[in-house]
Amino acid sequence: MSVRGGRSTRRNDVLASEEPLEIRVSAGGARRNVAVTMRTPGHDFELAVGFLFGEGVVRGPGDVRRVRYCVDRQLSEEQRWNTVTVDLTAAALPDLDRLERHFSITSACGVCGKESLDALEVRGLRSVPTGPPVAAEVLAGLPEQLRSAQAVFEDTGGLHAAAVFTPDGELVAVREDVGRHNALDKLVGWSLLERGLPLGDGVVLVSGRASFELVQKCVAAGVSTMAAVSAPSSLAVDTARRFGVTLVGFLRGDRFNIYTGEHRVRPIGTPAR
Repeated sequence: MSVRGGRSTRRNDVLASEEPLEIRVSAGGARRNVAVTMRTPGHDFELAVGFLFGEGVVRGPGDVRRVRYCVDRQLSEEQRWNTVTVDLTAAALPDLDRLERHFSITSACGVCGKESLDALEVRGLRSVPTGPPVAAEVLAGLPEQLRSAQAVFEDTGGLHAAAVFTPDGELVAVREDVGRHNALDKLVGWSLLERGLPLGDGVVLVSGRASFELVQKCVAAGVSTMAAVSAPSSLAVDTARRFGVTLVGFLRGDRFNIYTGEHRVRPIGTPAR
């Protein structure tokens, strides 16, 4: 039932799908369940690989032998399509006990704590590449391009999105999901499987806020400029500053805030070098 102006009418509505996805890894004849995330079905292989890359389990396309849905006949057909196994090229399973989100992730999860910054460096993350400058007018035009490219959002109004653009503002790829982190994982997984990383020459835009988790995924992917249509968290800003990421928030129309790395944003009217 839809209520507008005090009047109610009955009509059908289109909703965004949300189903669990179990991510497994296998290597050397051994297999292990890694995580379960609530996601919007679609681009599941990219999501699994992107998640594992963000957690440091996969470091490049050479680590992935293949990605497949489950063929376990003991599971129902629906369960098989909700289980993805990433076969690694390694001779044995990597250390998976260190994953901070080992058993379950939700579409609204996050990580907090100042100690997380040190943990990222211990894991091997380093400052992102120098990256190209981006004109302020280019940044201002990205949200509208993202919205126009969100096919599922247009129907449901219930999905987040992550997209990568060239420094000149050309849309390269976009992924949607009910979870903010899933959308970015799909984007990173696509890049790793299709052309490799890092994404240092691209500008990544996310449809919601910029959390620590999203910024650290961008750091892992080598993203030099990240923008969000909403606010960043304090830890997200700290992470961007530590690893040299240009972080833009509240990107709406011709207005936005630059929280870190302002040297990469050219003011309006400034010619490219």
